[in-house]
Amino acid sequence: MTQTNDLAGSAAPTRVLLVDDHELIRHGLATAFSLDPQTEVVAQSASVTQALEDFAREQPQVVVTDLQLPDGTGLDIVRAVRRGAPQTGIVVLTMHSGDEQIFAAMEAGASAFVGKDAPSTEVVKAAKHAAVSPRTFMCAGLSAAMIRRMSGETNRLSDREQEVLVLLADGLGAGQIASTLFMSESTAKSHITRIYQKLGATNRAQALVTAMRSGLLSSMNPTAQ
Repeated sequence: MTQTNDLAGSAAPTRVLLVDDHELIRHGLATAFSLDPQTEVVAQSASVTQALEDFAREQPQVVVTDLQLPDGTGLDIVRAVRRGAPQTGIVVLTMHSGDEQIFAAMEAGASAFVGKDAPSTEVVKAAKHAAVSPRTFMCAGLSAAMIRRMSGETNRLSDREQEVLVLLADGLGAGQIASTLFMSESTAKSHITRIYQKLGATNRAQALVTAMRSGLLSSMNPTAQ
């Protein structure tokens, strides 16, 4: 038992890259991460270009990036990292935390979205989440944003799409859904694609979590990713 605890305690800390063009904010974040023994800031960058150079050199497990940067946006970093290192966690940190920014971060492939008005401990928490679940999306305001999005007619699910969503939640694939609803598999796949688009999701897991938070599913037990 003692040996197991020693091994757990000796686990290497999560390597974090901080990206923000304001030195004061970078310093504050670095201080917050230094208080958590499970994380270590390995580099600090002030621009998209510098961030990508630092990322290539340090190979951090998590990137925490501001949305607005002098030579681009944090989303440029998200997309570049996702293309080359899909298992890296990415947290978008911004003072502009409207629905548009939330969905843009989620669709780009971010792991979490945190407003700069949140406590620094929330940023550390989001980074640790991102390290273990890089392809899920954590955002305190996502549920409310999805409800607002779904209130628009163009984003509401049709009755047929709702039926497909329920079967997705039951773990059925496109072929099984097609058989159950007496449609072709290509039609089932088209419905699934439109559901993902309307929910702002890129995969089944994201779609089901978003649907649950938005009240489109009263209960679910997803059995497939």
